[in-house]
Amino acid sequence: MYIHSFESMAARDGDGIRYCVFLTGCPLRCVYCHNPDTWKKGITEVTPEEVVKKAKRYKPYFKNGGGVTFSGGEPLLQAEEIVKAGKLLKECGIGYILDTSLAVPLSDSVKKAIDGADMILADLKFPDSEKMKRYTGGDISLVLSALDYIAETKKRCRIRTVVVPGINDTLEALLEYLPIVEHVSSEGWELLPFHTMGFFKYEEMGIENPLCDTKGMDMALFDELKTQLSLVASVNII
Repeated sequence: MYIHSFESMAARDGDGIRYCVFLTGCPLRCVYCHNPDTWKKGITEVTPEEVVKKAKRYKPYFKNGGGVTFSGGEPLLQAEEIVKAGKLLKECGIGYILDTSLAVPLSDSVKKAIDGADMILADLKFPDSEKMKRYTGGDISLVLSALDYIAETKKRCRIRTVVVPGINDTLEALLEYLPIVEHVSSEGWELLPFHTMGFFKYEEMGIENPLCDTKGMDMALFDELKTQLSLVASVNII
């Protein structure tokens, strides 16, 4: 498994306390990405056995549904390795969650990685092919195929969406997501405010930041959008 980093005692990446494994490699180039350092497959390689050995140290803290979260980058680019790690984690009584854009082909190994997860945190970038292509370079059909599979298999799923000033920070724009969200999400729709904390990485890496002149999300507007969506959505707005 090609790893970017590990984070212990995380509390915002699924149920309970999590041990987060950030994998490298990503098929997308989101204009608002705050982790461009995970785009390319890194040089740090560890085995699934080593990942599980690290995670086991924190098992006493995995109460109230805690466990491992595989994030990225895009973890499903390494679906076969996640399946191997997942089996080992299960033998130890530890579950895992996938934090993923789902922007990968729905291969057998991807299906197995989804099947083995306790829950999917699905980062739904945009609701249509034009915006998906323009702002991420990705293919919305891959995402929709994976979401259909998640819905068919009744896998627990929470949709996440970053709200970005000037791109999708209006009620009209967010309402376009609702049919997709309501089709698949059993665990609510988590809206995340755009921030600029990762801007320094673009400078350090010497790459262009498409949103270098964009300020962080206005939190008053953000809260108002969440309130308005709560009035019309059939899923919980988080």
